[in-house]
Amino acid sequence: MIPEKLKAALDEHVSAEVGAAYLYLAMSADFESKSFKGFAKWMRVQFQEEMAHALKFVDYMLSRGALVGWKDAKAPASTFGTPLEAFEKTLAHEKDVTARIHKLYHLAVAESDLPTQLFLQWFVSEQVEEEARVTEIVERIRLSADRPGSILYLDKEYGKRTA
Repeated sequence: MIPEKLKAALDEHVSAEVGAAYLYLAMSADFESKSFKGFAKWMRVQFQEEMAHALKFVDYMLSRGALVGWKDAKAPASTFGTPLEAFEKTLAHEKDVTARIHKLYHLAVAESDLPTQLFLQWFVSEQVEEEARVTEIVERIRLSADRPGSILYLDKEYGKRTA
């Protein structure tokens, strides 16, 4: 049985994961509308990843006999600026997710819930990868700032991402 305080936090996190997916789908649509098809595809894959993360939480909670207390996901914006601005927002969002995961982990420790601690370890590692991946994109876009053609190359390269 998941302690009630931790279960409530996990419920909130399921909503946050769905909200992240919603955000990345909106970013994909914005990139698509600006003819950045590669970045749009990258964000579409990110959307799929976030939905998979939400499902991991749902499945974990169900495996522990807890029903998910569904919360509304916040609607995202429709536009996100330049590719650099969009990926900076993505990095900030991933850092927020990392902080949420760490908070959940510390709560699981405080509640002496070893199974949830073990479950969350995968997400702790995943967030290291997420932040590194997006930091690389931000840095590459910054490096290409004085060469407009470079952003088109990066768009093409990041469009090769698969799920």
